[in-house]
Amino acid sequence: MKNTYLILAIVMIALTLGSCKKKGCTDASASNYNSIAKKDDGSCLYKPYITLNGAPTVTINVGTTYTDAGATAVNKDGSAVTVTTTNQVDVTTVGTYFVNYSATNANGTTTAKRTVNVVISADNWTSPTWVVSSTCGATAFPLATDPTIITGATANAIDIDNFFNLVGGTASGTINGASVSIPLQTINITLGDVNFSGTGTMNSTGTQIQITYNYDNTTPLIGGQGTCVAIYDKQ
Repeated sequence: MKNTYLILAIVMIALTLGSCKKKGCTDASASNYNSIAKKDDGSCLYKPYITLNGAPTVTINVGTTYTDAGATAVNKDGSAVTVTTTNQVDVTTVGTYFVNYSATNANGTTTAKRTVNVVISADNWTSPTWVVSSTCGATAFPLATDPTIITGATANAIDIDNFFNLVGGTASGTINGASVSIPLQTINITLGDVNFSGTGTMNSTGTQIQITYNYDNTTPLIGGQGTCVAIYDKQ
């Protein structure tokens, strides 16, 4: 029995000493990293290193032009590696897109990506020309067919000038992303007031705004209450 214990002890010591002498690549960033190696033997192999030019996340307005800043790649020794780029950005539609990069050498392939957010902003509604079609009444809520839409006092504020036929006026609201909000407000039309509010959206291409209005026109004879939908199309 004592001999058995002695043999086991010798085997354990031999295994321990053997593992202590285990050689291999000890750099965790290497493609052939050996987690059980105790001593680096200089055998490490490395994939290319990719560096993005510019910010990793970019935000642009829908309908604009996107020019990617690109990326560079090098080997461990600093020599250049060709970068392949796949650009998935669709500037015509709101969304989150990616530009993917890859670089390959004998030791493998490294990938990276840039996030591009295509969003709605003031540039999308400050168009010189809009036209309106609506289900609104010609007298109780007489929307002008050619309003001017501009940015209001703050970055996400929207003003619709020349709001009504004949009397003009301005409707003010906000755009948060694609959501449009027109809080309760009043435009005086001499013989009465038109009280109104609205909610709506801008489409994903930034070319159309649709708003549902609730209104109360206090003008005698031509006034009244109601709900209608107006569609503003960018020209």
